[in-house]
Amino acid sequence: MQHPVAAAPIPERVRTLAAMAAPTHVSIAEAGLPACPARGGVDAQGRPVLLLKPGEALYGSASETVVTVDLMATRVVAGGEKARGLLKVRGWTQSVPDDELRETAIAIAEACPDEDLFAALEDGPPRLVRVDVAHVVYLTGQESGLLDADDYLDARPDPFLHAAERMIRHINEAHRDQLALATAVLMGEPAADAWLWELDRYGATIKSAAPGAESSGAGEDRFIRLPWPIPAASPQALEYALRCLLFPRPHDHARGR
Repeated sequence: MQHPVAAAPIPERVRTLAAMAAPTHVSIAEAGLPACPARGGVDAQGRPVLLLKPGEALYGSASETVVTVDLMATRVVAGGEKARGLLKVRGWTQSVPDDELRETAIAIAEACPDEDLFAALEDGPPRLVRVDVAHVVYLTGQESGLLDADDYLDARPDPFLHAAERMIRHINEAHRDQLALATAVLMGEPAADAWLWELDRYGATIKSAAPGAESSGAGEDRFIRLPWPIPAASPQALEYALRCLLFPRPHDHARGR
């Protein structure tokens, strides 16, 4: 019997996180300066794009300055943002070519809106600088590692990323009771404080309080990965798989045990 694929390949998972991540800090190699706060986003090719203003350390720097950009992907849970993954992208700065400025600004504005993006399109003074990737260090949940530039840039985010994010928001806003009940049936124990954490073509990840954590006040979380029997081939198939998880027929869970 062939077992379902539990999760996407690591490069795809990292690219998916990057697509929804925002820069938090940037460090300049060998500058002897502390890491500076960063603004911007990630372009369609997975490269960090920094929005720089006069007075910032990188604003007047030459192209091919070696930097490390910290990217953070988050999820809104109970009104607050929780970290989903941290990426450290090391590479060389490049000016965004004039004929790519508008496309780049639009790409990063979807995830990281900023009024200064419009000024950067009109000859500044804010400017956009992207990072030519050398390698990416990733830390997500219990997994960590390093991807070289080819593995990272040749991968693509989950093809249904934006549809999945809409579904996650809807479930977490309107159907958490069903999510907790379905998780409890599958796990054979209560699933307190359940949230839909990740959703992709290979399955869903549910975040809930660890057994006993609520009563002890320890605040520990557990992450439950539920793979689909076969990868979803379309957003409609992904929605169907999610509905089967949340609103199963009685014999479906019995068969899955």
